Amino acid sequence: MTQNVPDFSALLKGARRSAVHLEMRDVYGVADEAAAFEAFKRVGSVDLDPESEGWAGWVPLVRETVGRGVAMRRARIVSEPVTDYIRWEHALTAVNIAAGEKVRWLPRRLASDIPLPGNDLWLIDDRLVLFHWFTGDGDWAGHEYTEDPAVVTMVSHAFETVWKRGIPHDRYPV
Repeated sequence: MTQNVPDFSALLKGARRSAVHLEMRDVYGVADEAAAFEAFKRVGSVDLDPESEGWAGWVPLVRETVGRGVAMRRARIVSEPVTDYIRWEHALTAVNIAAGEKVRWLPRRLASDIPLPGNDLWLIDDRLVLFHWFTGDGDWAGHEYTEDPAVVTMVSHAFETVWKRGIPHDRYPV
């Protein structure tokens, strides 16, 4: 189902009111993050410069989107104690927030009674969903796009419940 998926940047640039992201994995293995994650594990270094090459594809897009009045929220469901990957994501999240995203963390033990979709996703303007598929090792495996009202409703309810229970980034210790 990946052939009919609109370009993500175009989806975000077309957002008018909201763009929310639900992440539910404890480890990702996306190839373009590997070197930075390995550096973090070795010496604890993170790229917190929003103007760096590592953030060049994301920070300007977020700033432009938020600048148009679109609310961008990201919720992460995580196991505790957190993995090294989540510790790295937490350290990097300062850049997401400075760019204009709002981020919350929900310990997995507090999500047991929430009907959740099976995959990470973006929900744009409460009208379309872009699901992300990952391999068992956490690398990209594909995407699926839908505007099915029943799926949009389910995803919206799941995200809002996670968001309501989530802990704001600045109060979530890792």
